[in-house]
Amino acid sequence: MKILITGGAGFMGSEVVKQSIYKGYDVVVVDKLTYAGDLKRLNEVEGKYKFYKTDITDSPEILRIMSKEKPEVVIHMAAETHVDRSILDASSFIDTNVKGTRIMLDAAKEYGVTKFINMSTDEVYGALGEDGQFDETTPLDPNSPYSASKAAADMLGRAYFKTHSLPVITVRASNNYGPWQYPEKLVPVMIIKAYYNESLPVYGKGDNVREWLYVSDFSEAMLQIVEKGKPGEIYNVGSDGQEKRNIETVKTILQLMKKPESLINYVADRPGHDFRYSIKVDKIKNEIGWKPKVTFEEGMEKTVAWYLKNMKWVESKMSDLREYWKKVYK
Repeated sequence: MKILITGGAGFMGSEVVKQSIYKGYDVVVVDKLTYAGDLKRLNEVEGKYKFYKTDITDSPEILRIMSKEKPEVVIHMAAETHVDRSILDASSFIDTNVKGTRIMLDAAKEYGVTKFINMSTDEVYGALGEDGQFDETTPLDPNSPYSASKAAADMLGRAYFKTHSLPVITVRASNNYGPWQYPEKLVPVMIIKAYYNESLPVYGKGDNVREWLYVSDFSEAMLQIVEKGKPGEIYNVGSDGQEKRNIETVKTILQLMKKPESLINYVADRPGHDFRYSIKVDKIKNEIGWKPKVTFEEGMEKTVAWYLKNMKWVESKMSDLREYWKKVYK
């Protein structure tokens, strides 16, 4: 089976690319290689995939690639994903996440793919209080420019399924973490700042709750959805209740790195900061047969160890990161 994966040089996309290749699929990667894309993530499968450095908003080029490659399946993962960046400037989120998704859907319709996997996020559901969980029927209620752009992409996918019978499947995942994540998200930021003995910026009081899913578990779920998922369906992919307050996650990282909690620095909260996310995974467990394998403790230990071993890669990003951190953490 030939699979075209957009955003395949990104953190999550690269793991899906690698697992697809290990399973014997013929893989085509489309990636613009923005600040968050890096082909080094695919070093271990170098030469085993076809690559196009392309912006998904470039409709003629996307149509050319689809015509040439004729993939059976599209896994659409290319996206702007960081909430803080969407607060600073939402324009690229609308361009990539909404316009880009429309272009990919049109191209898939034109060339008759058998499945179009539309990658989304649990953030489209909005926020929870201390109790409850989102399931696949929960109404969408996004609160950030990022989650609003992803909700729009979800609705486009639904519309193309209903209107054009395009076999779209929507995947909504909880917070992923693991090796190779660009250091703008909570886990790698905390690891890197702790490594340099710098203060760790924690929003508000650190009470916000996230459900953490190790990236290899997510990728296994994605490929099982490719194989067994039904067009028109939505599948939540979460860690089956592995929730932590942000301050707990930060303290876990400090403990693994043997760093003092005095490095923690509480900063002004993010505007519109969602309090808690938690998603039910009964549907994917029962219908697809997938469940997560890696515990929070195991995953965090692996993640910290990877970053400490790969600080050269991190250091190559540091000049840009420091400029970005100045804008965000005040």
